[in-house]
Amino acid sequence: MGRTQVFLAAGLTGVAALAAALDAGLLTPADRRLLLISNNAPVPEISPAADAMAGFEALRGRFDRVLSWNEAIAPLHPRGWTPRLDDVPMWERHLRRLWDLGDDELELVVESLHVDPALALVNVFTGAPVVAFADGLTAYGPSPNKLEPLVTTRVGRLLHLGLVPGLRPLMLSEYGVPDEVVPAEAFTKVLAEVATAAELTADGDTPPKGGALLLGQHLSALEILSDRQEEELHVRMLRGAVAAGHRTIVFKPHPTAPAHRAGQLEREAAELGAELHVADPAQPAEVLFQSLRPELVVGCFSTALFTAYALYGLPVARTGTGTVLERLTVYADSTRVPVTIADRLLPDVADSAAVAGWTPPVADRVASELAPLLRAVAFCMQPQMYASLREETAAYLSNRVNAGSLRYFTRRRLSRLALPGGVPAQLAFLPNNPAVRRAARRLRHVARRG
Repeated sequence: MGRTQVFLAAGLTGVAALAAALDAGLLTPADRRLLLISNNAPVPEISPAADAMAGFEALRGRFDRVLSWNEAIAPLHPRGWTPRLDDVPMWERHLRRLWDLGDDELELVVESLHVDPALALVNVFTGAPVVAFADGLTAYGPSPNKLEPLVTTRVGRLLHLGLVPGLRPLMLSEYGVPDEVVPAEAFTKVLAEVATAAELTADGDTPPKGGALLLGQHLSALEILSDRQEEELHVRMLRGAVAAGHRTIVFKPHPTAPAHRAGQLEREAAELGAELHVADPAQPAEVLFQSLRPELVVGCFSTALFTAYALYGLPVARTGTGTVLERLTVYADSTRVPVTIADRLLPDVADSAAVAGWTPPVADRVASELAPLLRAVAFCMQPQMYASLREETAAYLSNRVNAGSLRYFTRRRLSRLALPGGVPAQLAFLPNNPAVRRAARRLRHVARRG
């Protein structure tokens, strides 16, 4: 009986990060290593999977086989399927036969453990130890939902990229899961290999070096912004880059965004006298950082903004974070954490002086200023899972009840949790007033009957 590791990833950047973890010796030895690709695009049939993207061949040799999760569960969608409890033994037998696993001992290394397809895979192989992996900023926020003990007791570590010095991941900390950073030098080395391989296979026009690189978002798919608002967000990126003195602009659309989305941006660039180039959406932004060496990278809250300055030393700026914070109707939305980090740490592209004078934050400042804010946000997002943070959150808010800090919270949420800032100071007694509470219960009862 052998030992097989199964790596589950969705995008090319995630695969590169897993390859870097292997190169850095962060994973235990195994007889075989299988890479399982999940194409999570809304319509996978028209979106290339990670192993079909330019540059992937540089990573293939680190794995013994490359498999497709989409093919294994077809015609089901990776984001919408998880095995029923009674079907788990059947699915394990099927996948062991399909992937020629035999009776091997398995270890699972999965991206985005809390959601499918990672959770589905972990639930199929119920006896396998798990290494969780996060390649984005959501690791610094709370776990998005409660996991069953059958899962949490098997998670040995959380691997992450450590993109924000001075911050430690909060995700999975409630289960006592230790975190470990994938070394930056290992990750950038792997990305350099991917960039070289991508250049060798490129068959289109190469965008010019320098200038400004705009990172497109696809927030309309998450129903955070409308299509029109998303286009306006990209236009604001363009206007800010031009105002900062850049006339050569490269726009990298989000990999899952419709191709027609660059139309308004092209018209705006023509009016501003800027030269706009549209990059391959499937190409990782980090490949463009290395090959183009842009003079400015502009985005909303993309993780690539942080790899740009943390790994490549590139100037960055953000826009639209305030709008996104206002549009997050569900406070516990995991998007809230990366938006908060970007809004707090990065300069607004509309402020040219701030962009020109910005320097990357140092660890001490992040630990003293940003970390307490994120813990307070995390408690408000998941108050039951992080109940130990309540007193710290109340103390933090009691000294910061102003417009600057309240942009990261909502009065409705603070009122519901009876925290400072939830109601005006002169009405602060109301949530704890017995008469008011009785009246509120009666009103709710009447409303339910009506």
